[in-house]
Amino acid sequence: MKAFGGNSIISDGGIAAPGTDLQKKYGIKDSADLMYQDIIKAGMGINNKALIRILVENAKDAFDWSVLHLGVPYMDRVDIFGGHSVPRCYAADNITGATIIKKLMEKLHALNVEMVKETYLEEILTKDDEVVGISVREGYDYRDNDSGNRLNIRAKRGVILAAGGFGSDISFRKKYDGRLDESIDSTNKPFATAEVIKTAMKIGGATVDMEHIQLGPWASPDEKGYGVGPMFSEYIVFQRGIIIDPKKGTRFINELADRKTISDKLLSIGHPCIGIADGKGVKESGWDISKALEKNVVRGFKSIKELSDYYNINHEALIDTIDEFNDCIDLGISDEYGKTLLSECKKIENAPYYAMRLWPKVHFTMGGLKINEKAQVLDSSSKPIKKLYAAGEITGGIHGASRLGSCSITDCFVFGRIAGKEISKVR
Repeated sequence: MKAFGGNSIISDGGIAAPGTDLQKKYGIKDSADLMYQDIIKAGMGINNKALIRILVENAKDAFDWSVLHLGVPYMDRVDIFGGHSVPRCYAADNITGATIIKKLMEKLHALNVEMVKETYLEEILTKDDEVVGISVREGYDYRDNDSGNRLNIRAKRGVILAAGGFGSDISFRKKYDGRLDESIDSTNKPFATAEVIKTAMKIGGATVDMEHIQLGPWASPDEKGYGVGPMFSEYIVFQRGIIIDPKKGTRFINELADRKTISDKLLSIGHPCIGIADGKGVKESGWDISKALEKNVVRGFKSIKELSDYYNINHEALIDTIDEFNDCIDLGISDEYGKTLLSECKKIENAPYYAMRLWPKVHFTMGGLKINEKAQVLDSSSKPIKKLYAAGEITGGIHGASRLGSCSITDCFVFGRIAGKEISKVR
């Protein structure tokens, strides 16, 4: 592409880690073991447990490294997202991955690292069962698949693949999950495609968990791509509000369940549902939803009656649902769906009321290249392909059936640093 950053630059810049100083500041008790159990549960137990252990044991160090070594500024708060037992998620300033990418770029410039854009990886070159280089096309224009001039680059110590997932590659993702055809949008940039992983597969790279493709249940059908709506749904509704089936006026899910659980339920219902939070919840969350309101992705209403009329929801059923939710908060108990009513969760009773339509979009691909604890790419016999490494979303096995929110950048940092250290040892 013409700019650096990939999907990370359009992400919310969230990273998850246990045992941080921010958690201690806010009295949050957490541990690597608890984060390990949360990841296993969300991943339905099919995760590579050795890789998870490395992830959780190194998450705090990776977070601290991003602050102390890169200078990434984070907001003075700790958030909880679906599937996490406790708040352990940190948002970079301005709630964007661009904040992190900027600091990474500054460090690369300071180290005089050469970087190139508009370059297409065409082939991974091997000799005597080890990677010796790559073949690329320089001057590549993504609008013209035949563009660019071929160039072979020698890789003395090896190659690290960090090309992300394939969420925007409709034909490739359909091979593994037939539901994800053209009718399902993606939060990814259009270049989140499978060329690099297919190139690695050609030289014997094994894959794992390819059929596990995550959908973001916080997305809206009223905007393209990731959009601005998730600032309301993922950061406010899921913690402080409720999701309603508009045809019944009732809840149907624990809003703090993991992404797969909520997305699968939405797809089974078969139509967009409505996320609702009240004015007090929005205000106390500390998040700014003005952009979502300006674009009419999120809408404000003076009363529940006005909201129910707009979305054609049975008003009496919706009032009963809200009353049941509020009663649980009064009693200080978890509701019938198992939602833990955190201190942030208050009764829905303060106008204005805000709402947004929810429908899943392809967000993350848990499957990818099979790696070991040293970030080496493995072949079909689970043997390392010499001098080939991978990190981030292009890999599989860590997150299992479903990734927890804010764990993607943690994954990139932890295994990216491991790949870097390991390749530096090659002589």
